[in-house]
Amino acid sequence: MSDADLADLARDLRRAPVLVVTGAGVSHASGVPTFRGSDAGAIWAKSVKQMGTRAFFEHDPAASLRWYLERFGLLRGKEPNAGHRALAQLERRCDDEGRAFLLATQNVDSLHELAGSKAIVKVHGTADRVRCERTGCENGAPSGSIARTESLFEAFLADPVEANLPRCPACGGRLRPHVLWFDETYPEHADYQFERVQRAAARAAMALFVGTSFAVGITDLILSACAGRAPVWSIDPSTRAPPDGVRHIVLKSEDALPQVLALLDVP
Repeated sequence: MSDADLADLARDLRRAPVLVVTGAGVSHASGVPTFRGSDAGAIWAKSVKQMGTRAFFEHDPAASLRWYLERFGLLRGKEPNAGHRALAQLERRCDDEGRAFLLATQNVDSLHELAGSKAIVKVHGTADRVRCERTGCENGAPSGSIARTESLFEAFLADPVEANLPRCPACGGRLRPHVLWFDETYPEHADYQFERVQRAAARAAMALFVGTSFAVGITDLILSACAGRAPVWSIDPSTRAPPDGVRHIVLKSEDALPQVLALLDVP
């Protein structure tokens, strides 16, 4: 990585439309464990591909919900870092200049929103909401969800057994996390806004990946849409080789993004 790389990225960020895709790495500096990272709390090391499935919820809903509530508890009190704030600044600059911008995040935390991001799609759902397990219920797929309040989970937290699972206030079905499980697909719920991301990828004049390992379906979609047509960048401290055609800046996002924003003359 050189200063020229940062300058080239700043040049490409003057294009329009801009598409930014963030993964767990952007939240690591805020104290949120990654999935596939080398940090001690990396969630991937705890069999997330087994636990994070609809099949596991059906097999043992109490254990599934306990696992998710433990994960979500790690988000309590976390604050946006310099990377989140820089992306919110970039969005405001694009708005001021009349340039289209979209941030698609794989993260279920709310740190982008807290930093001020508005044009955001949470393709894997959000930790601050739950939904009914029953498709067609007003609080379930394909478009329903409700806020994850303490009152809904009070009995379960006091005694986390299946008999105390929180229930949907509309139909009495079991409430589940409002997240995309590994055995589900993006189009299963409207909140994942899969078609919006597809359109943004097809139109993007440049794409920037931040803190992602390129191991989920949404990254493949965007790489395919941009291939040979729009420059694609990655900011991530990992030294593993990125996919073909991606220019890689080996820096932490909280370090690289403010530098790039400075090159764009953003205060």
